[in-house]
Amino acid sequence: MGSGEARVVQIPIASDTLDIGARLQHEGLIRSAFAFQVGVRRWGLAGKLKAGYYRLAPTMSAREIAEVIASGEQATEKVTFPEGFTVKQMAERLGETGLCSEQDLLAAAVPANVSDVPLPTGNSLAAQSVEGYLFPATYIFEYGTEPPALVREMTKAFRSRVIRGMAADLAHSHYTLHEIVTVASMIEREARVEKDRPLVASVIYNRLQKGWKLEIDATVLYALGEHKKRVTRKDLQIDSPLNTYRHKGLPPHAICNPGEASIRAALHPAKTDYLFYVAKPDGSHVFTRTYAEHRKAIRAIRGG
Repeated sequence: MGSGEARVVQIPIASDTLDIGARLQHEGLIRSAFAFQVGVRRWGLAGKLKAGYYRLAPTMSAREIAEVIASGEQATEKVTFPEGFTVKQMAERLGETGLCSEQDLLAAAVPANVSDVPLPTGNSLAAQSVEGYLFPATYIFEYGTEPPALVREMTKAFRSRVIRGMAADLAHSHYTLHEIVTVASMIEREARVEKDRPLVASVIYNRLQKGWKLEIDATVLYALGEHKKRVTRKDLQIDSPLNTYRHKGLPPHAICNPGEASIRAALHPAKTDYLFYVAKPDGSHVFTRTYAEHRKAIRAIRGG
């Protein structure tokens, strides 16, 4: 017999009662496939067992297991994606649950699979990702759901919470939805304290209006595909359109999937003349107007 933990078991299509019993016996959920077959007839469940994915445990009786499989009620998994997760991180988390493989989710996360969000056309979305449009939230997914359907579930949440939920704000913005999402993704990655979000937004917009490079570390880390506490001079040289130290304007697409607070900050930035900020050890930032003030703030925080 297997361990006492519940596990999700797949019952393939066209499995007969003996096939199902053999699979359950192999999983350590019942002692005898033959006895299970006899029991199914005795319990009036012959011909009623359904294909699918079921959460079963060795603590359940054979009859209880048969009744669950006859019910057709598919096993589900609650999955939480925090604000700021990238598509890759979401794929990794789904892979850990067993709902689908990381590779299959990444393959599904392409604009062609998304019909409920008005994604930008051309090369502006890097053509292989829907980064920024998978809404970070807690979902309950059924096992056996195809990866494109998982992606659509998350983009439907984005449509509901952002496109519909913030429709008036989006209509009054001078920026497109894609630009707002891209700015929000940088705010999400840069701001650790709630009150800093609209201030980070103001710095981004102020620098854009001046035609300055944004010089946001989080874009470099996304381009590098890794997370580290401090970006090095060598890191800043990475040849990527996402590197805002090398290229002016917004990056071509979002660098994570931002939550509502960061999207609202992108829609409603603070009115400031700040052009710089530097992080303090507690995660909050010091905002400054000139490079001289910025250097002074860096020295005060880091010493020297």
